[in-house]
Amino acid sequence: MSRKDTVNSLFMRKPEASAATPGAEKNADRVRTGAISAMGASLQEMSEGARAAARLQEQLASGTVIIELDPSVVTNSSVSDRITIEVDPGFDNLVASIREHGQQVPILVRPEPDHAGHYQIAYGRRRLRAAVAIGGKVRAIVQNLTDDELVIAQGKENLDRQDLSYIEKALFARRLEDAGYQRDVIAAALSTDKGDLSRYISVARSIPEAVVQAIGPAPKAGRSRWIGLADAIGARGEDVESLLVRRDFLSLPSDERFAKVLAAVAQVKKAGDVGTHWKNAKGQNAALIERAGKKTRITFDERVVPDFAAFLTERLDKLHAEFLAERSTKRRN
Repeated sequence: MSRKDTVNSLFMRKPEASAATPGAEKNADRVRTGAISAMGASLQEMSEGARAAARLQEQLASGTVIIELDPSVVTNSSVSDRITIEVDPGFDNLVASIREHGQQVPILVRPEPDHAGHYQIAYGRRRLRAAVAIGGKVRAIVQNLTDDELVIAQGKENLDRQDLSYIEKALFARRLEDAGYQRDVIAAALSTDKGDLSRYISVARSIPEAVVQAIGPAPKAGRSRWIGLADAIGARGEDVESLLVRRDFLSLPSDERFAKVLAAVAQVKKAGDVGTHWKNAKGQNAALIERAGKKTRITFDERVVPDFAAFLTERLDKLHAEFLAERSTKRRN
């Protein structure tokens, strides 16, 4: 008897009905159908289990796993990319949505190498805060990421989901450079080129961070107005400090606070020194040098000397060492 005949004999053959038991054939059909259905369900469960196991193996092999975490074991990344605002109506909406529908989009974390069972977040801080507010766990993609991969993922996710304002990008770029990241990594994190990255960092270094924090993200201000503020504020950041702590100023929306600071600095600048220009070999005004008290500010015109500010910035340590050595030699002589 073939294997097929054997299987058929087990599940398909109808036993002969007994004259003493009317309806036996009907009962046998019912038993047979139940047995086949049970086996089919078991095979389906086994198949689904095998597929789930295969997916898990693929995740583990790729270093990516989605799990639920207690928010207390998740820490922030070392470099912040957003300016914290005290009133965030969107956050309340996010909490309500997650409470009603659950967390639809996982956050991204990596295992902390020196702290077993703890994780460092790449993106999803608002979702993490929402989980804390609700008192539940947070769904997370766990990925083995290098430091460079972490900040690139952090920057790209924010650009894709909720774009950073100009000054937030500038601050993020400056903080990454201060933390020791190479400019090609920073450019990848912000999806920008070398020239724009240089301007981001220049603006963030030109405007005192206390001023930026007081203004907030100012999403409508845009590139040209932030560059204008950087050009205007120079060494005069302290001239607007009294404005920054006023209650009527702090109660304004972020974009209006920006406008107030820009107007205040422009007014102070009109009363101050114009400064002197450094000209390049062609006689063009390539930089404006402004001095106020014990502070000096140099603003390069990127249209005249493109990328020169970045070139100079990368060599400041070497130039300062040469300056100190030359001054020491002069003193000895």
